[in-house]
Amino acid sequence: MAEKISTSVDLSGEDVHWSPKGGLSYGAYLRLNDILEAQSPLTAEHDEMMFIVIHQTSELWLKLCLHELDAAIDCLAREEFGPAFKMLSRIARIQEQLTQSWSILATMTPADYLKFRDRLGQSSGFQSAQYRMLEYRLGNKNPAMARVHAKTDAAEKVNHYLNLPSIYDETLKQLAKAGFDIPAELLDRDFSQPYEPNAAVEAAWKAVYSDTVTNWALYELAEKLVDVEHKFQQWRFNHMKTVERIIGYRRGTGGTGGVSYLVKALDLRFFPELWTVRTSL
Repeated sequence: MAEKISTSVDLSGEDVHWSPKGGLSYGAYLRLNDILEAQSPLTAEHDEMMFIVIHQTSELWLKLCLHELDAAIDCLAREEFGPAFKMLSRIARIQEQLTQSWSILATMTPADYLKFRDRLGQSSGFQSAQYRMLEYRLGNKNPAMARVHAKTDAAEKVNHYLNLPSIYDETLKQLAKAGFDIPAELLDRDFSQPYEPNAAVEAAWKAVYSDTVTNWALYELAEKLVDVEHKFQQWRFNHMKTVERIIGYRRGTGGTGGVSYLVKALDLRFFPELWTVRTSL
């Protein structure tokens, strides 16, 4: 006789809470009605729903990245390295999820996208306030980028993040506290301006990497930062290649050059000396 195959789950003996006490159900806790009703396609084109869901879920992941990054910086300021390391590791894993989302979006062909692209008007991911705040907190301090948010509800928050120290600014303070010779002008500077690479900082990192036993906490911090930036670069690269695959070299809906702009972004570094020190070791 053939092996018996189950086609339904046996619930006998299970004490299922069919009506949760207090009304706090799974859907109520997560406010799923609000979330699942937040997709409002502008056309009847099949792929527009996927396009919306990808970008909405990306914004949720960005929200979590900011939550973790803000907390990690606070932990570093209190010299609580362990929790900060855990949060930075989590950010890197979130970045993997964000990177994977591009492979889903890439299932949309140019013909699919062109069916609804014109209805998007001038809306663009370039206008993502959370992405801007995340980049500011990581260290890409470009005040001009805040202009796109000037007339939005996020303007005040974006400018607040522009003026906050980045995680690298806080890391340099930790290097100084550990006795490394970090120039004073790097520790007390206008945090809204781009950070400029410094030979003294590279020398400090070289000393850290040359004696990892003595400087283990700073060494691990450095590698956590490199991991986050590595994942961020992979996200940027996949973004660029997905855009290239779908719209070629058309100009972006937000007014940038599209692929040409995204290629320029690939050259950005949040933690420059952590990359250049690798050559000098």
